[in-house]
Amino acid sequence: MKKLSLLFIGILSMSNVMAQDISDALRYSSDEIQGTARFRAMSGAFGALGGDMSAVSLNPAGAAVFTRSHASASVSILSTNNDVNYFGEMRSSSDSKFDLHQTGAAFVFNNTNQNSPWRKFVFSIAYDKVANYDNDWFATGTSTNSIDSYFLSYAHGLRLDEISAFAGESYTDAYADIGSAYGFNNQQAFLGYESYILEPNSDTDDNTSYFSNIAPGSFEHDYSYLATGYNGKFTFNFASQFKDKLYIGLNLNTHFINYERYTYLNEFNSNEGSLVNEVGFENSLFTTGTGFSFQLGAITKLTEELRVGLTYNSPTWFSIEEETTQYLATVRNDGGSNITQVINPAIINVFPRYRLQSPGKLTGSLAYVFGEQGLISFDYSRKDYSNTKFKPTSDTYFSAQNDIISNTLKAASTYRFGGEYRYKQISFRGGYRFEESPYEDDSFYGDLTGYSLGLGYNFGDIKLDLAFDQSDREINHQFYSVGLTNAALLDSKNSNVTLSLAFNL
Repeated sequence: MKKLSLLFIGILSMSNVMAQDISDALRYSSDEIQGTARFRAMSGAFGALGGDMSAVSLNPAGAAVFTRSHASASVSILSTNNDVNYFGEMRSSSDSKFDLHQTGAAFVFNNTNQNSPWRKFVFSIAYDKVANYDNDWFATGTSTNSIDSYFLSYAHGLRLDEISAFAGESYTDAYADIGSAYGFNNQQAFLGYESYILEPNSDTDDNTSYFSNIAPGSFEHDYSYLATGYNGKFTFNFASQFKDKLYIGLNLNTHFINYERYTYLNEFNSNEGSLVNEVGFENSLFTTGTGFSFQLGAITKLTEELRVGLTYNSPTWFSIEEETTQYLATVRNDGGSNITQVINPAIINVFPRYRLQSPGKLTGSLAYVFGEQGLISFDYSRKDYSNTKFKPTSDTYFSAQNDIISNTLKAASTYRFGGEYRYKQISFRGGYRFEESPYEDDSFYGDLTGYSLGLGYNFGDIKLDLAFDQSDREINHQFYSVGLTNAALLDSKNSNVTLSLAFNL
């Protein structure tokens, strides 16, 4: 195992730290369907129904629908399949994991005052996984763009003496000192210069322009991507029933993020005039964060069969910290001999905490209940992703990123349909969902479509539910945010098998 030293990069100008961008904003602002098997079997169309712990996570008024105290726990097997297209070269990958992703309990307190219009009060506590970040894929293909453009993008305009090691100074010390004094941008230029990818136009301290030792032509790329982690939340719910037709509720949510990402690019070329013919560039990112949000919800019975729900999700206010490590190796032809240059700083960059505000969401719901025979339900949600903001907004870099977000992202709608048919103790369920792309240009990040199926068996005080759901979305994944912005087209398909045990307390 590599021995890593810690380096805290705390620059007064936030524009010098690691460049958070639109992909980070979208990652932590998106949510998925998680929850109980019954909830997932109906594609999450539960906003006007309640009576399920995951329905409480969707609409806090749903807790007041419980007639008795209730608890549930859910486990799932998640499978992710990626078909990757990079300049016509196709690769496929798949991965599966087992997960406990939902648990919670609702405690019902009936009002003993028969004259009060408030029939009951409910307190609930629940854990739900909001998003799963596990992903693993590989892309290979031939491009006319080189990784040299990444390092050149950072180097241009920077002084040579601010991106290079002193005589006799180790790469570890130089990388650390440059990061402490000048920040992330200079570190990237340092890697490019010391690995012989970059060459200064003049070998003087005040030089600020550079050229590449990699000649134009074609480049073979092998790119590995591995990510793990999740976005989870604990919910504290308070709900009540008013007379026989109105249910109201409040959720107070604490969020936590744990995200790790590893990428490795191998580039090969045999272009005439290239000094550097091979590059291996490794980047690791570790992110942790906490957040807070709240939800307000109501469900009303227009008739005994027809129900309407309305939920407001506040923005989530995140506080996020990031750490990175890097490694770069090149092979150059020097007088007919191949020489390997390794830049392994063995440093963990610890960046200042930043804040992110995700957009709020409004959900309207309808449900029609056919007595004891079954039900159909529909949810419509709208979330304006262009309102996502990095903070403090007074920071020049964050202000520029917020402008990009407001011009690139848009308000997106989500449609969820679900149905359930009951025959004696057995329930048959199904659902469909459609989520619009949050991007103005949906060729970059496509719409999501999904369907679900499920079964349930009612033992009386205990219920056992099983569900299968699958969703599909196409994503153009950029390798880097600057320079080598080539994208691999991912057709990602996520499949879940969920088993839930629910019981009355």
